[in-house]
Amino acid sequence: MEINAKSVDRNLLLELSGEIDHHSARNAMREMELAVDAALPKKLVLDMTGVTFMDSSGIALILRAQQRMRLLDGSLLVCHVPEQAKRVLDAAGIGRLVTIR
Repeated sequence: MEINAKSVDRNLLLELSGEIDHHSARNAMREMELAVDAALPKKLVLDMTGVTFMDSSGIALILRAQQRMRLLDGSLLVCHVPEQAKRVLDAAGIGRLVTIR
């Protein structure tokens, strides 16, 4: 799991790639939190284009991102979700809590 961060004008884009599973999620959450703490964004975008597999650990990552952005009075957008990851998110009903495009 790799995360590429790009920050412009209090907008933070995190491009996720690889597998999001219980082995990689803890490190991914730490990287995400460090990037958010450094940028203090008003908007966080998680771009999942490069995600090849996701289990419920990906749900935890997204919910943690949502929680961090609420603390900053900011917003979260999850985009370009691959079909397998979309099935996991849909099964958990995450679309009711987070904006997914």
